[in-house]
Amino acid sequence: MQEQYRTVAREGVHETEIGRSRFICALAPAATEEEAQAFVARVRKEHPTATHNCYAYVIGADASVQKASDDGEPGGTAGVPMLQMLTRREIRYAVAVVTRYYGGVKLGAGGLIRAYGGVVGEALDALGTLTRRRFRLATLTVDHQRAGRLENELRATGRAVREVRYAESVTIEIGLPEAEIEAFRAWLADATAGTAGFELGGEAYGDA
Repeated sequence: MQEQYRTVAREGVHETEIGRSRFICALAPAATEEEAQAFVARVRKEHPTATHNCYAYVIGADASVQKASDDGEPGGTAGVPMLQMLTRREIRYAVAVVTRYYGGVKLGAGGLIRAYGGVVGEALDALGTLTRRRFRLATLTVDHQRAGRLENELRATGRAVREVRYAESVTIEIGLPEAEIEAFRAWLADATAGTAGFELGGEAYGDA
């Protein structure tokens, strides 16, 4: 399983002009293939008069789902270079749509490949990316007396606190890198005089 992957920091649009054609790249994070397809449909609706709306998306931390469409451009000159730019930058869970308004100058196959791949790269640079690392989820159970201080210490040491629930006792859900679990157990026992419960859960990805 992937230890980490990169994704798009936020949804956004980047535009460039090449050979009098407008190339508008819309980028967005997408958790599922359905989300990616919905984003493609939305962009198409926003640009109904565009010459082409080509797209590429990569879903899965291991890039298990990859799709690309040339949308009428010569085969392999649009969707594939867009997809290659995403995979080369190790981008996952993301969708890119490049809308082209033809400006009257033919770019040729090489020019199209450079244009479509290039505008995706520029959009990634403009919007930024996030690295997500694989974590084990862990649930800590502690009494009300110690909960506030423990939560503050967790946040102060940069732990990924995901959820805090108050009931008879307080449960705090955190994310831990696999390699740090044993050291954390020892720290927790020390910090709570051995009174805190510690239970490991499944795996998830979180901000690095």
